[in-house]
Amino acid sequence: MPKSAFRVFIQAFLTAQQTILVGGQAIIEGVMMRVPGAYAIAVRNPKGEIVTRRQEFTSIVERVAIFKKPVLRGMVALFESMKMGIKTLNESAEIAYEEDTSKEMTFKDKALSFLGTILALGIGLGLFFVTPIFVTGNLLHLSETAFTFNVVSGLIRIALFLTYLWGISLMDDVKRLFQYHGAEHKAVYTFEAGKPLDLESARPFQTQHPRCGTSFIFIVLLSSILMFAIIDSVVKLFVGEMNLQIRLLTHLPLIPIVAGVSYEVLKLSSKYRHIAWVRALAAPGLWLQNITTREPDDDQLTVALESLKFAFGDDLEKYQGKTYLAEAIE
Repeated sequence: MPKSAFRVFIQAFLTAQQTILVGGQAIIEGVMMRVPGAYAIAVRNPKGEIVTRRQEFTSIVERVAIFKKPVLRGMVALFESMKMGIKTLNESAEIAYEEDTSKEMTFKDKALSFLGTILALGIGLGLFFVTPIFVTGNLLHLSETAFTFNVVSGLIRIALFLTYLWGISLMDDVKRLFQYHGAEHKAVYTFEAGKPLDLESARPFQTQHPRCGTSFIFIVLLSSILMFAIIDSVVKLFVGEMNLQIRLLTHLPLIPIVAGVSYEVLKLSSKYRHIAWVRALAAPGLWLQNITTREPDDDQLTVALESLKFAFGDDLEKYQGKTYLAEAIE
């Protein structure tokens, strides 16, 4: 890598200026869009009507100076996105299935919902985190070589993740979710290109976006290989022996830091993707979106555009018509 390019990359990492970031998430029969100061959902109910809801929201990153620092802001963004994602998924289910929302949730309902979330996170950690470590250390017996261990366990983790994505992509409900995911990206591209938020402008754009959560997860998987190899080497100097228990105790608490670093890499790969080596690094995450996004129909794309317009509300005219972080790809 040329020194000048490397210097640009590091300088951008340390001093990156805030550029408007519009993002979202596919939800059940709809799309959630997040813009500066608010987020909104647009969901089709069983009657075919688009139901919208909007919530003002200011990230703690904007309210507490320390959290604006690189890596820390990524850790906060991950937590806030997970919380917002779970909340809007539940709301979309209520609208899409016309569930009765007139009654407040009881303590039992809230407890079951919380336990369900914890169970899902536990299964995810067990499958994608504990299993690769166990297989690499206890079945392949590679525990003592930090770099080799983490490369092999990382490859196993990536293989499990790809298998999981491919498996769920065969389900009809997930196929529709992935269509809304594609619609979300097209709507974001349309806005970032400064074009009107209508079907004619949005249709030509591709469904893969460089700031997608799929790309973020893939960067996390790759970053964890290098970061955990370094950590293992340091820990081994003190304990002399590595096993499953020690790795879990050292790796698990560091997941938020790995996510924070990956967040910075994702932002920079999006901002500087005109550089050839940056595009090469970002390419696997974009390829992976061939699984997690599908071409939406006009009804789904309309929902995504309505969600974005509703999220901006009266501020839309202030932002629309300019170009932003990600350039248009047609």
